[in-house]
Amino acid sequence: METFCEKMGTTKEDILIILGDAGINFSGGRHDRMKKEYLETLPITFFCIHGNHEQRPGTIETYKEKMWHGGSVYFEKEYPSLLFAKDGEVFDLIGRQTIVIGGAYSIDKMVRLIYGYGWWPDEQPSDEIKQYVERQLDGLGWRVDVVLSHTTPLKYEPVEMFLPGIDQSKVDKSTEKWLDRIEKRLEYRKWYCGHYHTEKRIDRLEIMFENFAVFDAEN
Repeated sequence: METFCEKMGTTKEDILIILGDAGINFSGGRHDRMKKEYLETLPITFFCIHGNHEQRPGTIETYKEKMWHGGSVYFEKEYPSLLFAKDGEVFDLIGRQTIVIGGAYSIDKMVRLIYGYGWWPDEQPSDEIKQYVERQLDGLGWRVDVVLSHTTPLKYEPVEMFLPGIDQSKVDKSTEKWLDRIEKRLEYRKWYCGHYHTEKRIDRLEIMFENFAVFDAEN
């Protein structure tokens, strides 16, 4: 990350969008603090979408809410450059009206529970969050420039990335099905998402993994 910032010549005015699973609120305690302390020293601002391998900041007592670029984010005063988007919020990013929809189902849930790794039952958007997202879109006339989500609408799932040995009939795809309904109704210019460990463009949607791009509704 340090090399990236040096190469790109970034400052705290520059924003790096993480499409979920930032690895910041996963281990808890000292391990998370060490990561946060390091990331805060970097000349860049992190804007993180909620994934399925991290605790929701809204459930952590050290986090507070504030308005940022027109939407609500969670932050800790010790790490003001590590921002976590609240699901359903609409942000003005370089003049692009951008809605954020985080969360997904963890196929490794049982492994994480057995070995004591972090897993949280609110990893997927709740009915309340879904209703909030849809109310936000109602207010926008179901028209935005950009969608930032963790997982993909169901029709865009990269099935070639499914892990062998996983019975897909037992995978909870309620979030993807809901995003499908959102996608069919929504007028948008670009949709960025993560979750799957692949890099792929399909129509106006782009799945990102280890790649990066300049944020724009036209790319």
